Amino acid sequence: MRREWPTPIGPVDLMCIDRHGNSVAIEIKRRGEIDGVEQLARYLELLRPDANLKGLRGIFVAQVIKPQARTMAEQRGIAWAEVDYEDLRGRRPEELRLF
Repeated sequence: MRREWPTPIGPVDLMCIDRHGNSVAIEIKRRGEIDGVEQLARYLELLRPDANLKGLRGIFVAQVIKPQARTMAEQRGIAWAEVDYEDLRGRRPEELRLF
């Protein structure tokens, strides 16, 4: 896994390898909107010619993904996932915190 994988138009948030050895570009947003899907689609278009990125696919990740963004992702062959960032950090909702 690598954070901030460079492309000519900006970095992909995460570049990972799945259990089959295929490359997975992951774009992470707080709110999942159409512009985030378009951003990931542009990254994938630029990265696909790279022979080192075998079986490249994309996953769009956000806390909440709007229905239009889900539809666009599916139409472009991009998987999507909604995640609870606090849960990933191991924080319980009742914990007090400033940020």
